[in-house]
This record gives sequence, C-alpha cells and structure tokens, in this order.
Amino acid sequence: MNETPTRAYAEIDLAAVRDNVRALRERAPRAELMAVVKSDAYGHGAVPCARAALDAGATWLGTATPEEALALRAAGIGARIMCWLWTPGGPWREAIEADLDVSVSGMWALDEVRAAARGAGRVARVQLKADTGLGRAGCQPADWAELVGAAVAAQAEGTVRVTGVWSHFACADEPGHPSIALQLAAFREMLAYAEKEGVEPEVRHIANSPATLTLPESHFDLVRCGIAVYGVSPAPELGTPGQLGLRPAMTLRASVALVKTVPAGHGVSYGHHYVTERETRLALIPVGYADGVPRHASGSGPVLVGGAVRRVAGRVAMDQFVVDIDGADVRAGDPAILFGPGDLGEPTAEDWAQAADTIAYEIVTRIGGRVPRVYRNG
Repeated sequence: MNETPTRAYAEIDLAAVRDNVRALRERAPRAELMAVVKSDAYGHGAVPCARAALDAGATWLGTATPEEALALRAAGIGARIMCWLWTPGGPWREAIEADLDVSVSGMWALDEVRAAARGAGRVARVQLKADTGLGRAGCQPADWAELVGAAVAAQAEGTVRVTGVWSHFACADEPGHPSIALQLAAFREMLAYAEKEGVEPEVRHIANSPATLTLPESHFDLVRCGIAVYGVSPAPELGTPGQLGLRPAMTLRASVALVKTVPAGHGVSYGHHYVTERETRLALIPVGYADGVPRHASGSGPVLVGGAVRRVAGRVAMDQFVVDIDGADVRAGDPAILFGPGDLGEPTAEDWAQAADTIAYEIVTRIGGRVPRVYRNG
C-alpha cells in the first residue's frame, strides 16, 4: 500500500520474519527448514512472508490446503511446497501439475493421487504421514504396512515418487511430556519399516516450532516452523519471544475514533457490563470482533493509548470497543496499539491470548481481511 490506513492496520515487519528464520536455522543447523505459511501465514500475508522466509534460507514452504499452495505458485513462487489437508475429490491433478508435494494419510488418498497422476501424465510427489500419537491426520501403525506397500507399488508403476515420511507432535510445547518420547520412538519405527520396504525419502520430518526450539533429537532432515517464523512463542512455558531469540512481526494499530466525557454511573457498550465509577473520559477504538479482536477479551483486553496500557471497558462489539482513559490527554486520531513486539510498552499477542483465555496463535491468525496489512523492510 502507498498510504497508511487511518482506521486500523496490521504492520508486518518482514525483517523480523527473516531474522526469525535465521534464528531457527541456527537451532537446527543440520536440517532444512520449512516455513509454514498456512492460513495466510498465520494472518501475516502468505506471499510476502514466504518470500522473506526463502530469502533467509528456508528451502521449503508448507500449507494446509492445496488451494493455499496453488496460490503461492500463482504468485510466481517456485520453491518446494508441501500441502497436507486433503479431502476426497480435491485438486490432485492441479497439485501434481504445479509440482507440489502432497501428503497422503490413507489408501483413499493414495488411490486418488495415483489416478490424477495417470491423467496428468506426470509423477506425483507424495509424502506419507504417520500417525504416531496425535490422532488427527496420518496413517495408524496398524495400517502402515498396507499404505507403504501400495506406495512402493505405485512407485514401481511410475505414478508416484515418495519424497518424504513425516508426522506431527501432540505435546512438543510441553517440555517433558511423556508422549514426546513415545511419538519419536513410533516415528523411528514406522520410518525404518518404510525404508526397509523400499521407500527412499528425501526428507524425514516430525519437528514443529516447539520441537525445533527444544528437541534437537527430533530434527531429522527437515524442521517445520510455523508460529515461530512470525516471532510468536509456541507456548509461554518455553519462554518469551525474546528469550527464544525471536521477534514478533505483527503490530496491530488503530486510530482513536472519538473521545468524550461521560458522567459517573454511565454504562459502556452492550449489556452495560462496565459502568463508570466517576466522571471520566472514554476513547472509542474502531476495531472489533469482525476484525479479529476476540470478544472473549471483553473487559480485559489491553491497549496502549495515551501513554499507558488500558483495558477494554465493557464488551467488544463487532466494529469497535471502548477504553476508559480517565483524565489522559487523548484526542481523536491519536494512535492505539493493541499488540506488537512490546518495544514501546505495548501489549503483546500473548497478553491478548491470556486476556481471551486462548493461545497467541489464534490472536494473530484471526486478524481478518478487513484490516489492511502494511509491510515494512521488504
């Protein structure tokens, strides 16, 4: 954008994205790094962040849906891209023709990708996902032999090439959780079986952001970094972004829309869950849950305005919320910062996560399309 929006905008520091990728590569020096840019790069903007991550040394990109991956290709990004969230009838042929690596968790998916490869006259790049204990996507150990055998047969017929074997942790953000060791053992066992049967994967991977930061034994050939790429800590238990060598890339800014004086006993916002105790001044912040500000943070969400951090007064509405600024010298047009790196004393995404009883992943990802993104240091 050529002009800074006046109502609200999310400022994205691409230098922070690059620095975070470099810091994560230092944590896993013997592995390649996949920058996960699903959900529009966790709300930060998939194409600019993908390019920044690749500039900093990421060699793979990851998306959930094939549509996200195809959009990266349409933007001219030629790096290796893996996508893993498929449903029957998905755009397999388009993915194959776009040279995407597609994840397969079961026989139905392998059957569909083989058929699409025949139709395209191309070899499909497939990564087999093992369910080592998360219980979401992935092939159960009891079904692994069937899937591996069929994949090896598909390789022999020339319709697929198995480029990877992978899995995903359930509790890597909880250091010492017993499931971590169990999943690692299961992954090694399922990987060894696949290799014994003739699979020769380019990449073997299970490490997500928290495992990249804390579990070097899980790094294998590739680490998949999502939230950490954007400078958000995967969990408070692991440390703040600064303690982990990361820097938050998103700052959510707004302009004060109105300031007025109200008497004591005045209700504020829907339901009057906040009532003024004395004559005071209220400032209207023109963002709400339609923009991704969590309604669950009503009465508790922190905002830097007028030189101090203040709390949402009453309910967050669809397009706006109110803060009680007491006697502060605040005027319409003055800046309000909902969250950022914290350099100016502003709240962080983690502060909003605590206020809304959720995780920081959700805070940044939910900032909607009505909020323009303004990119710095591109």
